[in-house]
Amino acid sequence: MLAQMMPGTEELLQKEMVTAYLGTDPTADSLHIGHLCGIMMLRHLQRCGHKPIILVGGATGMIGDPSGKSQERNLLNDETLRHNQECIKRQVARFLDFDGTGPNAAEMVNNYDWMKNFTFLDFAREVGKHITVNYMMAKDSVQQRLNGTARDGLSFTEFTYQLLQGYDFLYLYRHKGCKLQLGGNDQWGNMTTGTELIRRTLGNEAESYALTCPLITKADGKKFGKTESGNIWLDPKRTTPYKFYQFWLNVSDDDAERYIKIFTSLDREVIEALAEEHRQDPGRRVLQKRLAEEVTVMVHSREALDMAIEASNILFGKSTRESLLKLDEQTLLDIFEGVPRFDITADQLGRPAVELFTQAAPVFASKGEMRKLVQGGGVSLNKEKLGAFDRPVTADDLIDCKYLLLQRGKKNYYLITVK
Repeated sequence: MLAQMMPGTEELLQKEMVTAYLGTDPTADSLHIGHLCGIMMLRHLQRCGHKPIILVGGATGMIGDPSGKSQERNLLNDETLRHNQECIKRQVARFLDFDGTGPNAAEMVNNYDWMKNFTFLDFAREVGKHITVNYMMAKDSVQQRLNGTARDGLSFTEFTYQLLQGYDFLYLYRHKGCKLQLGGNDQWGNMTTGTELIRRTLGNEAESYALTCPLITKADGKKFGKTESGNIWLDPKRTTPYKFYQFWLNVSDDDAERYIKIFTSLDREVIEALAEEHRQDPGRRVLQKRLAEEVTVMVHSREALDMAIEASNILFGKSTRESLLKLDEQTLLDIFEGVPRFDITADQLGRPAVELFTQAAPVFASKGEMRKLVQGGGVSLNKEKLGAFDRPVTADDLIDCKYLLLQRGKKNYYLITVK
């Protein structure tokens, strides 16, 4: 989980209880799995007796960080930022202990609280005079934006971002005794600006350090946390626990062996045993199953995991109508994403199944074909065998008052929506 760290960091962590912080911009009302590596670093830190601080960048989030970006971010208003902060705190509380009585209880801070009354003149005098433009220009994040990789160059607003992040570290050093900043490896330039600002402001005896985790990528080199349809979010309203569970279940063997070391709290012996078991019989996907189980419970709950497994069984195994009725609408749509779909109108309910599923929703090519399959026990409606091909399909059959799930054979599903 380590990419870079400043000399002396390891010795500091062995010597005393260290207060360390990780920053995140509240640009959405949920974190996604790309944030998990940093959160796991804080989790390990607290478990080892150190004090974690999660900094929500209410002020810096209004500006946008140029690191790793080719375009400037849209600016967010105060109301949106505050809402996002509260949502993020609820999520992080699943990983860190904010309520403990010990000296290493986790804290959440918002840099808007100390930046909102900080005037430009104050900033120029207290921060700007300590860091030269030459120093700032040398940062990779700045050079990449200036040397043609971005269409729009680099705004002054973004250019000052490293000073704002550096001031956060200085403020936390002064007011919280914070000596260590954690972050992704793309933040190294901003983080070292912070340590430099502390040294130049408070003198060489003021010790401060930076430690980064690698940017997690998949085996194909693509950035972790993204799928073709977007992010895998921690918020169950944005990404259902079923879809979250399926993401981890479907990672490659190589990725599973890397991710289980980073995104779970399993110890080395357990992970090595799982990896060996997986190598003996890769088809059983032991690593992926354990990874999916651990991360889903950690981010959501044991109940959410059970529901995700039950939802998986609806598509891939045996399940009942009761299992189907327990699903929320979004999980139902996630499970049957990509299956053929038909729309019918409410006034078509009450018609015999053989008419409905050959005419209104033409799952079968003819009434004769459907009649034959029903008589052979090969057709199910909402996970129950259709006993009679001509039985009426009514509003009582609807799932969530709007869906019908028709199954033809073992593997062919059709989702019918009543408009």
